[in-house]
Amino acid sequence: MPNWSDVLGEMTALSQRSPMDEVRRKYLKKLSKHTGRNVISYYSGFLQKGGDNIRHLLQMTDDDKNGLMTAINGLDPKKGLDLILHTPGGDIAALESIGHYLRSKFGTNIRAIVPMISMSCGTMLACCAKEIVMGKQSNLGPIDPQFNGFSTHAIIEEWDRARTEIFSNPQAVQVWQFTLQKLNPTIIGECEKAIRWANDIVKDWLMSGMFLGEQDSEQKASHVCDELNNHQTTYTHSRHIHLDKAQRIGLKVVELEADQVLQDLVLTIHHSYMHTFGSAPVAKIIENHNGNAMLWNIQS
Repeated sequence: MPNWSDVLGEMTALSQRSPMDEVRRKYLKKLSKHTGRNVISYYSGFLQKGGDNIRHLLQMTDDDKNGLMTAINGLDPKKGLDLILHTPGGDIAALESIGHYLRSKFGTNIRAIVPMISMSCGTMLACCAKEIVMGKQSNLGPIDPQFNGFSTHAIIEEWDRARTEIFSNPQAVQVWQFTLQKLNPTIIGECEKAIRWANDIVKDWLMSGMFLGEQDSEQKASHVCDELNNHQTTYTHSRHIHLDKAQRIGLKVVELEADQVLQDLVLTIHHSYMHTFGSAPVAKIIENHNGNAMLWNIQS
């Protein structure tokens, strides 16, 4: 039995724990028990936090892999992975590496759960899974790459428009001169490559995961990419793609509402993270159902 010092040490340890951490991890463990699967949450506080000085903490970066390594350590890969995503997206190179790492640990036995928002590279990471769980309030987003805050598609469209107008009327160069001077000499080629890169990543993951073994897997994957990476139909990178549209474009989306217990647990977990970000100086959290976690704190 514990002695005087042991009891005091245990009480001191409990007093130093964060109630917010305790509540989140309590429900993460309950979710894992309900599904029989590993659970890792990948949560950004981008809805509560803002500013250029912490954008690198809110978005997906290579540093996130350290968090995932921490969360995966000690898990049994045979149980698969339920990855809960809430992110604005981020760096495509980091995204590709993160997806590769998750596949190397869990194969294609990955299920992406989107309680509310998983945009841009977050959508791409969801496509790494064999299926995506979404509720009526959930949304994904377009995967068209951005260049210094501008859509690569929009940059190419503007270039094509300028070229067409100048060729048909050389005097139009005076109108377009200021705009064209701001374009880096290699930017068009870089934009085209970025668009192809996004398509290649998602198409490969869909063919080797969500559509694996299906006769028309390449056609299905290409169609999804055409829908998600099409600035002419999505109009803006912030366009919200809800459950019904995600299903229509061909993604394998399971309705969160189909399992009431699952829905209650996932939404409770989501609310727990929203309370954490609203109350604590934290930008991002990656943690598993056993409490292994990495938090990105905002320095005052």
